[in-house]
Amino acid sequence: MSILVFFKLLGSLALLMFGMKSMSESLQKMAGPQLRHVLGAMTTNRITGMLTGMLVTASVQSSTATTVMTVSFVNAGLLTLAQAISVIMGANIGTTLTAWIMSAGMSFNITDMVYPAFFLGIVLIYLKKYRYIGDFLFGLAFLILGLGTLRMTGTEMDLGHNEALLNFFSSFDPNSFLTTIIFLILGGIMTFCVQSSAAVMAITMILCGSGALPIYQGIALVLGENIGTTVTSNLAALSANTQARRAALAHMFFNVFGVIWILIFFHTFVDGVVALVDWAGNALGYDMANANSTIKLTFVLAAFHTCFNVVNTFILIWFIPQIERFVCWVIKPKKVDEEEDFRLHFITAGFMKTPELSVLEAQKEISSFSERMQRMFGMVRELLQEKDDAKFAKLFTRIEKYESISDNMEIEIAKYLDQVSDAHLSDDTKAKIRAMLREISELESIGDACYNMARTISRKVQGKQEHFTERQYEHMHQMMQLTDDALTQMNTLMNGRKISFDVNRTFNLENEINNFRNQLKSQNIADVNNHVYTYGIGTIYMDLINECEKLGDYVVNVVEARMGTRQKEA
Repeated sequence: MSILVFFKLLGSLALLMFGMKSMSESLQKMAGPQLRHVLGAMTTNRITGMLTGMLVTASVQSSTATTVMTVSFVNAGLLTLAQAISVIMGANIGTTLTAWIMSAGMSFNITDMVYPAFFLGIVLIYLKKYRYIGDFLFGLAFLILGLGTLRMTGTEMDLGHNEALLNFFSSFDPNSFLTTIIFLILGGIMTFCVQSSAAVMAITMILCGSGALPIYQGIALVLGENIGTTVTSNLAALSANTQARRAALAHMFFNVFGVIWILIFFHTFVDGVVALVDWAGNALGYDMANANSTIKLTFVLAAFHTCFNVVNTFILIWFIPQIERFVCWVIKPKKVDEEEDFRLHFITAGFMKTPELSVLEAQKEISSFSERMQRMFGMVRELLQEKDDAKFAKLFTRIEKYESISDNMEIEIAKYLDQVSDAHLSDDTKAKIRAMLREISELESIGDACYNMARTISRKVQGKQEHFTERQYEHMHQMMQLTDDALTQMNTLMNGRKISFDVNRTFNLENEINNFRNQLKSQNIADVNNHVYTYGIGTIYMDLINECEKLGDYVVNVVEARMGTRQKEA
C-alpha cells in the first residue's frame, strides 16, 4: 500500500468524523432547547425514556450528546437515575442509524450529491438566518464525501488480494472462541485510541466488504467498539460527580452484559442476522444469493449492530431498578463536606459537549453558586447573634472559606465560559454567556459583601466594644430579613424559569431596603446626637446596614442579568 493511498484512507476517515461532528453540532444548535424540553418531558416511564433517547440520538447523530444532556438533567434533579438509564439504552439504539448511513455510503456511489449540498450550504451560511441548516448540509456533504472516498480507497487498496493481510486474518480460526475474544479486544482498543466508534465501523466495513476480513471477526470488532466507547465515557466521568459516574457505569454495564450473552450465542445470532438481511433483501426485490459481497456484508454489519442493541435493550429494560441499585452500590457518594471543599458540581471537563450543553451546565453551576451565597449570608446572621467565643471563631473561619470558594467559583466558571465562547456560537448563546459572566461577577460581589459584614462584626468583638442596643439589633434583623428575602427571590429565579418569575417583587424589595436604610441612617444620626449610644458603635451599626443595602443592589444586578432587563431609573 503506497503512502498516498494510506493518507487517502486517513483523510477520508477525518472527513467522515468531521462531517458527523458538524451534523451533530448544527442539529443541536437548531433544536437545543427543544431537545432539553423533550428529554425532560418525555421520560415518564422506562419505555418513553428509551424511545426518547432513541429519537433524540437518531436526530443529533451523537449518543455522547444525549448521554451528557441526560447526566446534566440527573444532576439538576429533573430526571432520576432510573429514567436516565432508560434514555441511555435508547441512545444505544439511536446511534445504530449511523451504521446504516455508512453501509449505504459504502454500497452505492453517492458522492455526486455532495457538490449541490456544498453549494446550497454555503449560500445558507451567508444568509445567516439559515446558517445552521447550512452547517448541517456541509456536515452531511463532508460525511458523504468521506464515505465515498473511503469506498474508492478501499477498492484501490484491493485488500481482498493483499497476501499479507489475507495471511494475517487466515491465521485466526473463524470458529474459535479465542479468535472472537481477540478481535473483540482489538475493536475496543481501536475505538478507545481513535475516540470514534464511527471510524472503527467504517474500517470494519472496508475490511469485510473487500473480503479480507471474515464476517465473524468483523462483527467481533463491532462488539469491541461497543465496549471501547463506554471506556472513553467512564474515563471522562472520573473527574465528574457521583451521578455522572453512575450513569457512565450503567452505560458500560449495558454494553458489557450484551457482549457477554451474545458471545454465548455468537455464531447462531450472526447467522440469524445474515438470514434476516437475505430475507429483507429478497422481499425488496434483490437477489441476495448473487448480491455483491460489499453491499451484503456492510448491511449485515449494520443489521447486527441494530439487532444487538435492540435485543439487549429489550432484555435489560425490565431490570432498570436492579441496574440502578447495582451502580449505586458500586459507586458510593464521596463523603466530603462541601462547605470545606471547593468543587464544581455540574461542569465536567472530560465530556465532549456542544455550546448548547455547555451553557446548560454553566447555568446549573451558577445556580449552585447563588444558593451557596445565600447560605453564606445565613452564616453572617448567625455570627451576629453568636456569644460563645470558640463558636464565633469557628463560624468566622467558615465564612472566610466561603469567601475564598466564591472567588474560585467565579474564576473557574469564567474560564469555562471563555472556552465555550471560542466555539462557533449562535447570537442567542453569545447573549447567554455575556449574561452569565455578569451574574458570576455580581454573585462574587455578594460573597465580598457577606465577608465585609463578618469582618465588621469580628472587629467589634475583637475590639471589646459595647453591645448593640436592643433597638439596633431589632433593626439589623429586619434589614437582614429583607436582604434574605431578596436572596430567596434571586434563587427562585436561578432555579426556575424566567417566564414564571415576577421581577417586580425583586425591585419592590430593593426599594424597601433602600427606604429602610435611609430611615435608619437618619435615626442613627439622631440617636448618636442624643447619646443613646456612642459614635463608634453607631458607625459599625451603619456599616452593617449599608453593606446589606449594597448586597441588595448586587441581587438586583443578578436578576437583571438573568432576565435580560434593566430596572427603570427613578
